[in-house]
Amino acid sequence: MKKKIVVVGSINLDLVAFVPRMPVSGETITGQSFATYPGGKGANQAVGAARLGGNVVMIGRVGEDLFATQLLDELSSAGVSRHCVESVPGPSGSAVVMVTPAGDNSIVVIPGANDSLQPADLDLYLDELRSASLILSQLEIPLPTVERLAELAREFGVPFMLDPAPARELPPTLLRNVTWLTPNESETQILLQGLRGNPNFEPAVAAQHLLDTGVRNVILKMGSRGVFLAGEAMETTYLPAFPVEVVDTTAAGDAFNGGFAYGLSDGMEPIEAARFANAVAAVSVSKTGAQPSMPKLADVNRMLVG
Repeated sequence: MKKKIVVVGSINLDLVAFVPRMPVSGETITGQSFATYPGGKGANQAVGAARLGGNVVMIGRVGEDLFATQLLDELSSAGVSRHCVESVPGPSGSAVVMVTPAGDNSIVVIPGANDSLQPADLDLYLDELRSASLILSQLEIPLPTVERLAELAREFGVPFMLDPAPARELPPTLLRNVTWLTPNESETQILLQGLRGNPNFEPAVAAQHLLDTGVRNVILKMGSRGVFLAGEAMETTYLPAFPVEVVDTTAAGDAFNGGFAYGLSDGMEPIEAARFANAVAAVSVSKTGAQPSMPKLADVNRMLVG
């Protein structure tokens, strides 16, 4: 059995409008179509790793509503262990997404049940966390919960991977407990604005600023330009993206994180895992929807050899 990945994060239903272009403030436009997809950065990354064949446990919260059944069923069908997902009174998390024909997107997240996952709740899952090979989280659950999770990971000697999205400034005490930080360009700019007062994005400089906070390794996700890696676990490296016809970029970053976590759990070296994750992201943007776009291992292998 592969090493266990524990994902602690959000579980949402995505309400997706496909639009000819993004509306400006105060404007009403006619959309082209509408769909609902299971989403949430936590669940997306869990499904992404599990669909590749990973051994994944999800820790999170859903509401007591019609969305919850669809969300839980999708986790199960992807092979994610959901015994640490609990239902709480109120609505499940949701996200309102607009997607253009070019694949660009705009997203508004409503936390719902995700906000109920508090730091003390993590005590229910200490055995799962202690026995993980990697703990993965994001910022769609309360920040104090993420901070406590990072402390536990450090206490247990388990690598902690943080996707700092949605973008916000983060306390240095949290960053010092992060093994793998995986921001995209806008998230990097916000982190640097808070850290250095300078939002300029130059990959090598940005990565070094983040490493200076105590983060051990940084992977800067730059969309169609690929990824930039720096830190103690590997040589500084730039990996280009795989060229594909883009349909929907909504979950590209989540696909990368799920693929990278899977790669590490499968014994890949970090640079190899990042190249593999680039291929996972490339396959994902060729399809619509967040979790539905997460590829199987055979699809990724075809991308790698093609």
